[in-house]
Amino acid sequence: LEFDLATNLVGQPLVRQQVMKGLREFLANPNPVKPLVMSFHGSTGTGKTYVSSMLIHYLFQRGLQSPYVHHFSPIVHFPHAEQIEQYKESLKRWIQGNLTSCGRSAFLFDEMDKMHPGLIDVIIPFLGPSWVVYGTNYRKAIFIFISNAGGEQINNVTLALWRARKDREEISLQDLEPAISKAVFENPESGFWKSGIINEHLIDFVVPFLPLKHHHVKQCVVSELIQQGLEVRPDVVQEVADSIPYFPEEEKLFSSTGCKTVASRISFFF
Repeated sequence: LEFDLATNLVGQPLVRQQVMKGLREFLANPNPVKPLVMSFHGSTGTGKTYVSSMLIHYLFQRGLQSPYVHHFSPIVHFPHAEQIEQYKESLKRWIQGNLTSCGRSAFLFDEMDKMHPGLIDVIIPFLGPSWVVYGTNYRKAIFIFISNAGGEQINNVTLALWRARKDREEISLQDLEPAISKAVFENPESGFWKSGIINEHLIDFVVPFLPLKHHHVKQCVVSELIQQGLEVRPDVVQEVADSIPYFPEEEKLFSSTGCKTVASRISFFF
């Protein structure tokens, strides 16, 4: 996993550092005191879904198809605000039932920024340092929250530091954490708003995904060409990278969509 992150995850040194630190400590402990809880934050196309699926691929034999990996999307699983109490009950039962089947289960919560506020708090009993909840030992489980919330703030901090002549690779978690906290945990639109998960400090690792620069996008283009078995032509790499919108308007420094549209843009050239 560490090699794969170093080789294939473009431009995210903080992500590699946080994810590997969290996993190493957690998996090396035969009796962890609580489940591993990570929260991924960043704008579109910066690698959040890619990293979570890579992580699952290395931990579970069938990856995302494993019966012990459970993926939740608010739009698919919890679409109606008026049914929130019903969702809470079924989510609690679902997690409890699956942890009874396998204590090493993983739960991915996608698009936390679209989650109904208050819903996610129903899983608090499963996240803390306790021996047994509802008759189930759950301390070896992994919970990953994925969110675009905080992306704009991460981008703003990264841009401000760049303008202050601080190299992107020198950005630390401490530079970003206050901005993420404000955007994610104090926002009434966020699934984490006034959440006990935050108040009780149940998230072990906040993982920020930085905006990608032009040379990062070019690396994504090269990777995608190789993956599709296509010739890596420098002119195509350049043209695809140039065709993506960049911000801010004056400097055109960071990709507005990360690497998300790279695959579809390559098809125009072949």
